[in-house]
Amino acid sequence: MSIGMSILTVMISFIGMECMAWFSHKYIMHGFLWKLHKDHHQKTNHWWELNDIFVIIFAIPSFVALLFGFSNPFILAIGFGILLYGLAYFFVHEILIHNRFKWGVISENRYFRALRRAHKVHHSFLDKKPGDNFGFVFLIPLHYFKDSLKDE
Repeated sequence: MSIGMSILTVMISFIGMECMAWFSHKYIMHGFLWKLHKDHHQKTNHWWELNDIFVIIFAIPSFVALLFGFSNPFILAIGFGILLYGLAYFFVHEILIHNRFKWGVISENRYFRALRRAHKVHHSFLDKKPGDNFGFVFLIPLHYFKDSLKDE
């Protein structure tokens, strides 16, 4: 497998994970596994949320692909794509949006303002349904970008 194909596979895997995360968030986390996701929508003073179990669930395919991928470059590239998505999710969702680790990283970049606004609207729904904006890293409805201009 060429370097170019490996990079393309990593990128497609990364994008595929955002699509999978959107689907899982909308239909699984806000569906039959709401019990695990519910504490993420309701303010608690706990460092650990039941919702964090989803991080472990999403890490398993990456771990398995990286573990067994050394004999198959295609599987290895998929594992790296999933891993990179996990790192992006951690940075964007846990640090930039929720400031969960209190590292003081707040970006005033227009993209991150739109992302924070969309996520804030999503969290304004304290119940399983209704909901809005289920993306995590880059699937953000366009109107949140227009709304972010109002903050300037």
